[in-house]
Amino acid sequence: MTVLRTERGLDRLVNFSDAAVAIAITLLILPLVDVAADIEHQSVGAFIGDHQGELLGFGISFVVIGRFWIIHHQVFERVRDYSITMIWLNFLWLASIVFIPFATNLVSAIGGDRGDVDAVYIGNMVVASLATWFIELHLVRHPDLLREGALESIDLLRSLSPTILLAVALVLAVLFPTVGLFWLLVLFLGRPLHLLLQLLFRRRGSQGTA
Repeated sequence: MTVLRTERGLDRLVNFSDAAVAIAITLLILPLVDVAADIEHQSVGAFIGDHQGELLGFGISFVVIGRFWIIHHQVFERVRDYSITMIWLNFLWLASIVFIPFATNLVSAIGGDRGDVDAVYIGNMVVASLATWFIELHLVRHPDLLREGALESIDLLRSLSPTILLAVALVLAVLFPTVGLFWLLVLFLGRPLHLLLQLLFRRRGSQGTA
């Protein structure tokens, strides 16, 4: 059976993804909405002190979802068509995004030196980052899905760098749980890692043609 793909189908895919992200980012605030009534009996400062974990979790996860959406948006700006494989890879990405509010509440509620809890949060980020990379890899292998001239703008090594660093942060969070989610600061090494990967693959390519 021939699968009919239209521009409207691509719009529905993108709009559905945007709606799911909007819902996920909205769910982040619900735990704070539930405890907002507590401020009636205490000062704002005391409220912030009592719920600093929830506030910090909201702020971090808001930025995390926002960053993942920006990357997703940039990828799909290059797309003119889609495939069934791309739809399922996008669903994998969406699954990781809608899981973030749960992971955030888990970290906020338990906190402390729990490497397993931090691993859930960081591991979910690994899945989101990896799903994005697989979408880009699929587009590179099927350039007919891309807009004209868009193939040259895809850098698989650049998008792979944060995935590698997140995997490193995941391992470190399990091995050294006292540091907690601060292991995510290794993401600032993204540009140096990208340059290193470029150097390694360029050298391998030159050796292969020698």
